[in-house]
Amino acid sequence: MTTQTNTMTPLHAPRKLKLATVSLAGCFGCHMSFLDIDERLLQLLELVEFDRSPLTDIKTVGRCDIGLIEGGLCNTENVQVLREFRAQCKTLVAVGACAINGGLPAQRNNLDLGVILHSAYAERNGLSKGSAIPNDPELPMMLNQVHPIHEVVHVDYFLPGCPPSADAFWTFLNDLMAGRTPHLGHGLMHYD
Repeated sequence: MTTQTNTMTPLHAPRKLKLATVSLAGCFGCHMSFLDIDERLLQLLELVEFDRSPLTDIKTVGRCDIGLIEGGLCNTENVQVLREFRAQCKTLVAVGACAINGGLPAQRNNLDLGVILHSAYAERNGLSKGSAIPNDPELPMMLNQVHPIHEVVHVDYFLPGCPPSADAFWTFLNDLMAGRTPHLGHGLMHYD
């Protein structure tokens, strides 16, 4: 007598959530902190499929359940990427100080953009004679001010920190994936 093993997959296996990330004007520190969840990434892979992220080589964003976005808006390309990303994300999370309030890049908001550019590209020591502010159609136009992302698109959740700690990412994502409103206690708030 032979026995047959069932090798069929369940008819209603739970669907993995799609998660994507994007970085705008910032330091990429939030992405590095996200990667610091280390071996917990393997547990996360049981629940999510990564779309565009530091873990994939995908350059465009498809439809996703959760979009994590770090960085503020300092040029027209940032605004375009943000709007396209928002259109693809069911839930959008502003991650870190730059996305939430402009962060360190927004320090230039009290200065005249023309003066800053002229100083950096035409006046400082060590520049070649005749140096000028770059003017090429391939370069995105700078915005006069750095803006947080909620000034341009609807944001569903904010994950504060500079950067948020790996534990904050882990707690936040687990709450979100379980259908709970994410809650970070005081101990998970992180500003370096």
